[in-house]
Amino acid sequence: MSVIWLLVAFGFGLIAKQLKLPPLVGYLAAGFVLHAQGYEADAQLGLISDLGITLMLFTIGLKVNFKQLMLPAIWGTTTVVMGGWLLFFIPVLTIAAVVMSAAVLDLSLESAALVAFALSFSSTVCVIKILEDNSELKTRHSDLAISVLIIQDLIAVLFLFAATGKVPSIWSLLLLLFIFCRPIINSLYKKIGHGELVPLSGIVLALGGAALFEFLDLKGDLGALAAGMLLAGLPNTSELYKSLISFKDIFLIGFFLSIGFTAVPTWDMWVSALLLCALLPVKFILFFGVVALFGFRARTAFLSAMLLSNFSEFGLIVASLGREYGWMSNEWLVIIALATAISFVISSLIYQFSHTVFTAQKALLTRFQRQRDDKGAAVCPVGLEILVVGLGRVGLGAYKELNSHYEGKVWGIEVDAERAKRLQGEGFNVLTGDADDIEFWETIDLEHLQLVLLALPSTTEMKNILRQIGTTDYAGRISAVARYPDEQEELLALGADVAFNYYSEVGTGFADESMRLLEAEGH
Repeated sequence: MSVIWLLVAFGFGLIAKQLKLPPLVGYLAAGFVLHAQGYEADAQLGLISDLGITLMLFTIGLKVNFKQLMLPAIWGTTTVVMGGWLLFFIPVLTIAAVVMSAAVLDLSLESAALVAFALSFSSTVCVIKILEDNSELKTRHSDLAISVLIIQDLIAVLFLFAATGKVPSIWSLLLLLFIFCRPIINSLYKKIGHGELVPLSGIVLALGGAALFEFLDLKGDLGALAAGMLLAGLPNTSELYKSLISFKDIFLIGFFLSIGFTAVPTWDMWVSALLLCALLPVKFILFFGVVALFGFRARTAFLSAMLLSNFSEFGLIVASLGREYGWMSNEWLVIIALATAISFVISSLIYQFSHTVFTAQKALLTRFQRQRDDKGAAVCPVGLEILVVGLGRVGLGAYKELNSHYEGKVWGIEVDAERAKRLQGEGFNVLTGDADDIEFWETIDLEHLQLVLLALPSTTEMKNILRQIGTTDYAGRISAVARYPDEQEELLALGADVAFNYYSEVGTGFADESMRLLEAEGH
């Protein structure tokens, strides 16, 4: 991949950042601009793109919630929404093709069915990037969306098997035996420690899983996902995930650039792609309605539907196969690529306002709530006066210090259910819930709550929480942490009374403790 491509990607990514857009929007634009200037994709770009997808699926596997994945509601949501989309979209697309047949959109019923199927998938890449940027990978709606995406990926793999007639090797059944390797892998990670071997081990496992599945005539990407799922829940999973984030993000730049190299689009193709994206609200309505019908809370249904209302890179794979077998034209492959890229932009933009929109329209949206799903809500404890939001290293340290002075009045809230359960077992006062949820603040006794500490790693998440608190009658103080001066200013502008830069504060605390040692020695 040319250095020029990376420079252009960086430039457009920077422009997108200045416009308060995710950098991936800039990478998509860079791909189209480079292609318009006559550049062609090469083998290096394809390799980097494939590495990005492989690592992304591996990291998804690390976060898989098996209990969530096996719920009938997950399978039901996925199949009902995809089926409903096909029933709606095939007739609409067929009629549109007849009306616009004078242009490039000559489409048979068979081709219309394939296009509808390709566009029924939601983007794993886009959803994971949005969740990572908003630090929401441990939330209720994140578990739901990722589970649906995994089921969709399995459906895509089954389609590819059926379409190509490629039958897996009989030896693939032996892959089930790898579940017994978990203790060995866990023991290995204890010996690896915390250095550079951690990300290297993750890359080896991801690529090894993909290569093994390819050898057994299975889809390689599914092998990377399975390798990650094999490690899910092990003690070192969190550290492994964090160590791979930067590698994955860099390689995914190749994927976003590659979308722009599909072909040079005409105006007719752009118009067709925009018309396809105009139907994204239908996908949102389907997801929201079906998820609510299965008994999830309105907020979970709304946010997961917002995440899943886009088109998918798997749709491009399906479309590419269709073009190869002559089931659709090259023009439609380009249209689907354009629609996918545009849907990424739309999803990334709109989701930034999703929490605010839900808060504003809560009364309307909760009317569609079939029953109460209390797993996503927290119950206000008696005597709560100080609340620590986020019990990572910083939050837990603050909790311990405050509890030593105000015992019984300090509580923490943690969105990670497993971590919350572990801390509860150790005697900490911990609620399992999502502070981004306006309903959480409606259950809290705000009259007696005096102090809220926001100790989260994501400034975006803390800003969302400050907006939620701003809609309530809370009159106490708010303290937050930040990494950089500009983040401090943003948090203060949204209502935080104090925003501590924990890098400088750690240095100050370190110096204070060290000076006490000197004083104890009589210096």
